[in-house]
Amino acid sequence: MKPVIALVGRPNVGKSTLFNRMTRSRDALVADMPGLTRDRHYGEGRMGERPFLVIDTGGFEPVAKDGIMHEMAKQTKQAVAEADVVIFIVDGRQGLTPHDKTITDFLRKSGRSVMLVVNKSEGMKYTSVTAEFYELGLGDPYVISAAHGDGVGDLVEESLDLAFAQRPPEVEEPVSKERSIKIAIVGRPNVGKSTLVNTLLGEERVIAFDMPGTTRDSIEIPFERDGTQYTLIDTAGIRRRGKVFEAIEKFSVVKTLQSISEANVVLLLLDAQQDISEQDAHIAGFILETGRALVVGINKWDGLTSERRDEIKIDLDRKLNFLSFAKFHYISALKSTGIAPLMKSVDAAYAAAMSNLTTPKLTRALLEAVEHQQPRRKGSIRPKLRYAHQGGMNPPIVVIHGNSLEAIDANYRRYLEKYFRETFSLIGTPLRIEFKSGKNPFARPIK
Repeated sequence: MKPVIALVGRPNVGKSTLFNRMTRSRDALVADMPGLTRDRHYGEGRMGERPFLVIDTGGFEPVAKDGIMHEMAKQTKQAVAEADVVIFIVDGRQGLTPHDKTITDFLRKSGRSVMLVVNKSEGMKYTSVTAEFYELGLGDPYVISAAHGDGVGDLVEESLDLAFAQRPPEVEEPVSKERSIKIAIVGRPNVGKSTLVNTLLGEERVIAFDMPGTTRDSIEIPFERDGTQYTLIDTAGIRRRGKVFEAIEKFSVVKTLQSISEANVVLLLLDAQQDISEQDAHIAGFILETGRALVVGINKWDGLTSERRDEIKIDLDRKLNFLSFAKFHYISALKSTGIAPLMKSVDAAYAAAMSNLTTPKLTRALLEAVEHQQPRRKGSIRPKLRYAHQGGMNPPIVVIHGNSLEAIDANYRRYLEKYFRETFSLIGTPLRIEFKSGKNPFARPIK
């Protein structure tokens, strides 16, 4: 069982920078701005032959009574409860603060092993940067620079030594080689993405707060449901470009778009209590461009009148008609209604996106489609479609070979797409068709 290390401290002391350094990644957003990280963020690291888990947390306010800081504190307390070792990070340039003392009192009561780390110490003498922190009574401080990597290797080594000393390594169970289905949950701010994640997990894993923009980073969370392995990606809400003012929110949008590209299935969440907006259509269009499998969830469906429900369905048909390949589900993430059918559609969309279509079956379906309806002539030329094979997965790509295929119009392309989709039950995934024309050996070369 891998040891767990939690990074704790007040805002803007460098927790996310150290997280990225320990995991050798850029998974956590980093900026010179307090309060950026809000949920707890898990990552994997390795020091030599010793793997470990590290948890990045938001700025810690143990005494916060309400609001977003209270929710962030709950996340940090949960991370401390899960950890074998807590790395308590303080700012060597700002010095000791009353806030640091409050956090120390909480950590001392938690019963966890705590390592005091003085960050941002580059160019400073050890004695001058650590002197006042002995007052916390947490032993000799470790001096590092997370931004430059100074002292980080020794810190990780000693934290792992401390973790293994408390909990000797156990014989690890064989890791399942079954592939995890990556699901990115996307949508506008405040549509209920984090609430849906918490409902699926059965715990308050991410902060769900009645305020747009609560989630800033894309959080990956593995879980299992009915014997299937999933990785949920809770993303930041995407607003219209003109509404994205904060620089950090622009980074969040980039992370969300990256999450869509890396996912196997995208779950587009809409708010039934608001009109379907142009921004919803833009997000759907980007998902379609990336070729990801898609399931659409219309959240907050409970409590609406039948007239309002009919209005929403008409609005969906009018504004999102280009998503006819996807399944639509009317759910309440807060009350856990409609979740089981939603996840069945996720499984079906993933299966369709990863379908293995053999050349004989594709060619047979192609010839049947042509027999049913031939492509239109373009002048004296009629395209001839001869055979088809699969050119890729996620999304499925059908490559059709023949002669004069450049003369095929968009309407016939859509007809073939619909025919293949119905023949092979490709529900929930885009389907791409590529044409490759053979050369006419009797054509005269152009001089």
